[in-house]
Amino acid sequence: LPPALGAAIYRVARRIAFALKRAYACDGISTRQHNEPGGSQDVWHFHLHVTPRFANDWFYQDIYNKRLMPPSARAAHAARVRAHWHAESEEEFA
Repeated sequence: LPPALGAAIYRVARRIAFALKRAYACDGISTRQHNEPGGSQDVWHFHLHVTPRFANDWFYQDIYNKRLMPPSARAAHAARVRAHWHAESEEEFA
């Protein structure tokens, strides 16, 4: 991953984190990135997970009981975060 591209990805991740905090009033944010065979990748690529966190959310303890939500629910969450993404001024993220 070229350094300039990595820096750009993390600038966007920061902005996503602010939008998540505003959309969900979460207590914090976790970021995760897994790559290569040790990260369960067959086709190597970079992607970054930005996840809202809440006190006592059991995020890592309950990892095997996670379920995918239906597309309609994902769309509703995306719209909620998008509203907070566009609501903020660019100066805050400079």
